[in-house]
Amino acid sequence: MMCYKKLTPRTFGLLLTVFILHAVLLYADSTRFTDITAELGVEFRHVNGESGQKYFIEPIGSGVVLFDFDNDSDLDLYLINGSDLPGRTSPVVPTNRLYRNDGDTFTDVTTQAAVGDTGYGLGGCVGDYNNDGFTDLYVTNYGPNVLYRNNGDSTFTDVTESAGIAGNQLSSGCAFVDVDADGYVDLYVVNYVQFDPATNPECTRQGVRTYCTPEALQGAADILYHNNGDGTFKDITATAGISGANGKGLGVVCGDVDNDGDTDIFVANDTTPNFLYLNDSNARIKMTEDALFAGVALSEEGRAYSGMGANLGDFDNDGYLDIVITNFQDQTNSLYHNAQSGFFNEVSFAKGVGEKSLRYLAWGTDFVDFNNDGWLDLFVANGHLDDNIADIDPIGTYAQPNQLFLNNGGVNFEASIDTAIKIQKVSRGTAFGDIDNDGDMDIVVSNLKDTPTVLRNDGGNAAQWLQVKLIGTHCNRDAIGARVTLVSGDVTQTREVKSGSGYLSQNDLRLHFGLGDATRVDTLTVRWLCGKIQTLQDIETNQVLVISEE
Repeated sequence: MMCYKKLTPRTFGLLLTVFILHAVLLYADSTRFTDITAELGVEFRHVNGESGQKYFIEPIGSGVVLFDFDNDSDLDLYLINGSDLPGRTSPVVPTNRLYRNDGDTFTDVTTQAAVGDTGYGLGGCVGDYNNDGFTDLYVTNYGPNVLYRNNGDSTFTDVTESAGIAGNQLSSGCAFVDVDADGYVDLYVVNYVQFDPATNPECTRQGVRTYCTPEALQGAADILYHNNGDGTFKDITATAGISGANGKGLGVVCGDVDNDGDTDIFVANDTTPNFLYLNDSNARIKMTEDALFAGVALSEEGRAYSGMGANLGDFDNDGYLDIVITNFQDQTNSLYHNAQSGFFNEVSFAKGVGEKSLRYLAWGTDFVDFNNDGWLDLFVANGHLDDNIADIDPIGTYAQPNQLFLNNGGVNFEASIDTAIKIQKVSRGTAFGDIDNDGDMDIVVSNLKDTPTVLRNDGGNAAQWLQVKLIGTHCNRDAIGARVTLVSGDVTQTREVKSGSGYLSQNDLRLHFGLGDATRVDTLTVRWLCGKIQTLQDIETNQVLVISEE
């Protein structure tokens, strides 16, 4: 006769923990990546213009843009290039390149599309600024920036001058953002430092020539342009409350961090305090800089870190957006948990990403659910500034492995051991999206003085998923700033459509939700930026759901 012993609460808790960890490991093991850059025919190679003079901007690198420029429901790829600096003449003029997604291959359509800017490029972001149904492209440069209007016939027109948003500085990150919810996306442009090759500073460490940190240069103030709705923009930086401080910014990301229905702006600054602009817009546009009070201006010990990239995401599924910032080697990357009361708590070490980031110099980053388990994972791109770092730092390496941290049910993050992720390059910008439309999220990484890396996710779609494409009618056409809340079983997930991401880059505008083993979505609620709420129920999984604003 068999005897059954009653489970104590402690024993039951231990068994439940083992079950949850087993499930997490199953999902983690299903996620693997394959480098398909050569297979796709992407032959772009980044040029930084170096000639041995160690000009300050040479190691900054560039971003990556993923967007559907031809409205054929797959993601195309725009890669941003540098250009020659004094002392260097390339045999072929370096240009940005646009690759059209043709399924199994990518086709270089730069010339036909007329987007081959030859300026010294850094970043890019997208948004349908004129609401004609075709997504436009903005490129930040050292020198005048460029706005490409999408003509809807697979070509673009440079409308920078007529739009009034050229600028003439060292611009870095950018984001289209509808700060006043009037149905037209405005534009936030981050400016870095005041740089002139003729007065390039010289810096050394331990007697070895190195690139200077931004502390050797004066900063440059950011700019907020308001969309006038007629194809032109107006500089409203001062009247909107954007700081005139020279912040030395690089990364910018926008989202509703205080859950009040409008879009806020976060800027990662390099060796100066970060900015968090809370949107107080009612009848007029008004932003309040709140980073110090919110606890995200400085590190936990009160230092201004070398902020590179930044992103927002609800990693613990509590309905509030958290913040991640990438920093310099020997500085932990900063993971800030939204405490829902106007404050953020730094949890970098508590969540398992702090110690593992200390030996790397980090750039692009984002929260992305790579294994479709319903919890946002964290990706970080790494690479040093100095190619001679090994001469002055015993643990320093120029090329470094990127890092993928898998989310353990919101409790903490565990580092992935995927070999494709860990291949060492000098990485910079990152963009994320479902390139092959198979239901899991792929990765594109820009690499300094090198070809990019396109990583196909092979296994994330072993679990269920849902992608959501929003089309605005009263609000801006690309639905930038809209929030989607999805409920499936006992898990609630929150995503927002955003322009600009991580480090100088742009993700797919479609929203991706992993669903584990769920076969249906219970409810999906869209909060359009203009204020309207739409709710759908009992939705099938494993599809791209297109929702137009009613």
